[in-house]
Amino acid sequence: MQQPADGDRSTAIPLLYPSQASCTADRIISDPEWSLATVPSLTELCLQHIVHNFEKNPILDRLLPEHQRKVLDRLSTGLPLAVTANLISDEDYWKRCCTDRWQVCDISNYGGSWKRMFFERHLENILKCFIPNTTDPNQILDLIPLCKDYVRKLEVDQFLPPVQVDQKEERDDLSDTGSDFGFGKVSMHHYDLGVLTTALPHLEELHLTYGVKDCGMNFEWNLFNFTHQDCCNLAVALKMCHNLKVFKLTRSKVDDDKTRLLVHKLLDHPCLVELNLSHNLIKNKGAQAIGKLINRSRLETLNLCNNQIRHLGAQALAQALAENSTLTSLNLRLNCVEDKGGEAIGRALLTNTTLKSIHLGSNDLSEPTATLFSQVLAQNTTLTSINFSCNCLGLDGGKQLLDGLVDNKALTEFDLRLTEVGQETEYLIHQIVWANREAVRLRSLQHPPTKPL
Repeated sequence: MQQPADGDRSTAIPLLYPSQASCTADRIISDPEWSLATVPSLTELCLQHIVHNFEKNPILDRLLPEHQRKVLDRLSTGLPLAVTANLISDEDYWKRCCTDRWQVCDISNYGGSWKRMFFERHLENILKCFIPNTTDPNQILDLIPLCKDYVRKLEVDQFLPPVQVDQKEERDDLSDTGSDFGFGKVSMHHYDLGVLTTALPHLEELHLTYGVKDCGMNFEWNLFNFTHQDCCNLAVALKMCHNLKVFKLTRSKVDDDKTRLLVHKLLDHPCLVELNLSHNLIKNKGAQAIGKLINRSRLETLNLCNNQIRHLGAQALAQALAENSTLTSLNLRLNCVEDKGGEAIGRALLTNTTLKSIHLGSNDLSEPTATLFSQVLAQNTTLTSINFSCNCLGLDGGKQLLDGLVDNKALTEFDLRLTEVGQETEYLIHQIVWANREAVRLRSLQHPPTKPL
């Protein structure tokens, strides 16, 4: 190799043998950015090795913070949860896990935590796809120790029934009429949530629907059968879920018997504040059972929308409402309580001092209910929202509501759509309600709520 002159040592360029020069030229042609100077540091080589072997040797807490950051940014989101669940708390890593798996990710529904979102949605997906007697129960049992500290809410909008080998035989034995009614009686119990709810100490919200989504041409009534055994299992699970605050069981064909079974286990529940049994088959006896629950729990919100409750059930609810001091919201939309039920609720509101919102839309109400509610509007200072939409209250009913509202300063929402009270009356009522709403807004500006320490 030719040596440079002594005066040129500072700018000397190492000479390469012909074979080395040829190899270097080939490398530069294939990768123009390649350079002899870009040799990875020993630290970089170590970090690459740690990332590559993380599943077998997950060393993270022994690294310097800046090195931890580099490792976390490079880790695969497909690593086993048994490795990452209790070791990695970094939110950026769990954000990558969520966005790689789901297109829509809104952490505002998960307390602002990406890790909580991942484990709740991961567990929900397993529950939605679980087939009794077919799926390995260890899929859930093995996950519980990994996710129990992060799961606070579960929303499961389908439960798959067990696969029946002799399903065709049973269908052939049934007549056309029997297939609509008798087939639903075939034993089709779903996954029992008992083990899960008792093992999740932080579970506060449970939203369930017993049915099958996207069944398409494979529709059969038995896919939407919330059985008596399902109800028994769920009732026991609820009783053992001591920190449960919100329970929703919707669109699951819950009838009176199942309602009474669930309520029996929820009586004196220490934490339950919201119950949603909307879009079911609850009638008077179920409503009477719920009336008992109102005064033997801490319920604040009760939603019984779209059931089959008539005046006897409404009267039972009204009796409980007259004695209650916790309920703030009651939704009875799309039932059939009629005036006997509406008047009973109105009389209860003459003494109740806690209810703030009531929805009585589409309940076959007319002028007698409006007459009684005119007294409620004149006396009650707690109600802020009333919905009477889709009831034939009539012109006289509207005028009586207007008379009762003249001195009311509390009501800020009053829905009278499709009630036939007359345009002028509806306009005057809305003017009063708007003035009340503006007064509340101005008061909130003058006296903003203090933030808790």
